[in-house]
Amino acid sequence: MEFSKFLMISLVILQAVFNPFHASIIQAAPVGRSSNLFREYIGAEFNNVKFSDVPINSNVEFHFILSFAIDYDTSSSPSPTNGKFNVFWDSDNLSPSQVSAIKNQHSNVKVALSLGGDSVSNGYAYFNPSSADSWVSNAADPETFADCIGRLIKTLKQNGVISFASIAPFDDDQVQSHYKALWKSYGHLIDYVNFQFYAYDQGTSVSQFMDYFNTQSSNYNGGKVLVSFISDGSGGLSPNDGFFTACSRLRSQNQLHGIFVWSADDSKSNGFRFEKRSQALLATPH
Repeated sequence: MEFSKFLMISLVILQAVFNPFHASIIQAAPVGRSSNLFREYIGAEFNNVKFSDVPINSNVEFHFILSFAIDYDTSSSPSPTNGKFNVFWDSDNLSPSQVSAIKNQHSNVKVALSLGGDSVSNGYAYFNPSSADSWVSNAADPETFADCIGRLIKTLKQNGVISFASIAPFDDDQVQSHYKALWKSYGHLIDYVNFQFYAYDQGTSVSQFMDYFNTQSSNYNGGKVLVSFISDGSGGLSPNDGFFTACSRLRSQNQLHGIFVWSADDSKSNGFRFEKRSQALLATPH
């Protein structure tokens, strides 16, 4: 069965944080407490952005999310590879050696890998496994069976390949129905929900944003739902229009579980000013 691009995003985007030094699962802050977690997608737009370009506050937990690894080949007319993932980010500027370098320079940095994506070359990327068993066998450990995304997360965690995992839904009926089904069965294995609040309409107000946050916290009950903005201000509640007001309100309620940004590629042109402000807020004791 071939899913639409929206289902591709909803089912396949998950961030696997690779920790080559030890295999223990990292424990995050309890749901009822605010966090100093900051996350940023990087590399999808090939703007020559480097890890070292992005300001990093030493008082936050900082995750770069490489975007994306997609199970398509890299030919001129890409086709699905049934769970065999290839690199579709700017690997010239974001290479394994550069991952090691930024982690060595900043002890608070982890680098994540995002599986999935909206497009390859000039066409849409579709979630199109020949079978769930074969897809999971290609993507991860052959011992896993069925239930592609949930069991993939479970297997990667059990094998010590990842430290934690997150999902990145947005408010679309078809997307939500699949994500909530995943959450129902495997929510206990998903550490963060990177909810794409910037997929709401441009011009979202602070009060609307708070309502959206409460709704999604209910949809992913017990989960750590992170708030988000898009660098170019093209959707949702922008940093210029009250995003940080909403963050402060959530923090006062012990519900600010972290902030993530799409994306470093776009933020490079404005000097990462909202990344600096986000991290300053998260780093401030309260």
